[in-house]
Amino acid sequence: MRTLSIIHALEKNRLTTGSVVQMMDAASGLVARGHRVTVASRPGGDLEEACDAAGVEFLPLPLQHEFDPGSARMLRRGLRAGPTDIIHVHKGIPHFVALMAAAGMGRLPRLVVNRGVSFPLDIFNRLKYHHGRVGAVVCVAEAIREIVIRSGRLAPERVVTIHAGTDTGRFDPARVDTRRVRAELGLDEGHLLIGQVSVRDWKGWRELMEAFALVAPDLSSARLLFVGCEPEKERAKIVEAAGRLGLADRVLTLGYRTDMPEVLGACDIVADASWAGTGITGTIREAMAMQRAVVATDCAGNRELVTAQTGILVPQKDVRELAHALARLAGDETLRTELGRAARRRVVEGFSTKVRLDRLEALYARLAG
Repeated sequence: MRTLSIIHALEKNRLTTGSVVQMMDAASGLVARGHRVTVASRPGGDLEEACDAAGVEFLPLPLQHEFDPGSARMLRRGLRAGPTDIIHVHKGIPHFVALMAAAGMGRLPRLVVNRGVSFPLDIFNRLKYHHGRVGAVVCVAEAIREIVIRSGRLAPERVVTIHAGTDTGRFDPARVDTRRVRAELGLDEGHLLIGQVSVRDWKGWRELMEAFALVAPDLSSARLLFVGCEPEKERAKIVEAAGRLGLADRVLTLGYRTDMPEVLGACDIVADASWAGTGITGTIREAMAMQRAVVATDCAGNRELVTAQTGILVPQKDVRELAHALARLAGDETLRTELGRAARRRVVEGFSTKVRLDRLEALYARLAG
């Protein structure tokens, strides 16, 4: 395979969201394989520092909104400085900016559009996705691919599924101290910790807390942890709900963390109660790589990841079924261990960063011709 020149573009610039982590993993992995990769994003976050450490070029762009001619001009100068094969855009703002920047430049660069949420495309999105420069739409789950084809009225061959990947070297229970975060939270070995990452409403944190309230009386050692409780008003919502349900001393919170292997490793059970928007929940995939027992809602692509052998799926917004799943896992340490081992094998074989890079690299090479 010849060396490719690739730009990854995303306006978010902090390594606290799955989309940024996935983009950075792809960029650094492709550089390690010998390709020339540039990340285009807003300056000021920790993404630029991560690029520097990984040998990835960084192109600072304002990316203020979709109709941002200044960002388009700056990106166009970068395209003219050297031939570019692929621009992989990860959100709506860089999608439109890249189309403006590449106007009139010939067959290359081809655009690859990432789609990681299960919301249908609207009329404006359909126009961008149908643009002739768009070579492929990459969906992180087959369930999202079906929504994109149907709502976007796109030819099926233009829409491909490449599951998001997990760095199974970093998320490896054999390499992680699982005790440090538990000590930080004031927990000992006798406590059972259930964790969920993200407190957006559609992540189902309310439903999870209500389910926990149903099982808490029978699980005196259990604690419920919510990670990513920022800004403070988001944490305040969690604290208020916990107090209202009589769980003030049973619900714990953390802000954004960069030590997610340690955070997930500290949990006995990792849950995700999403009921909208999600592709495949990244923290469930990472928890599985950490050999943790997982409970997830049957939302979008989660059913492509979680099987009966690797975790428990429950219907969306079904608090009683969620509570039943939590109680089942909390009361059976052997089951948690068996599910965790099978879960890691599944991630290593089909949902790792290496598998994702293989598929992205092949797609880029095909589009670049």
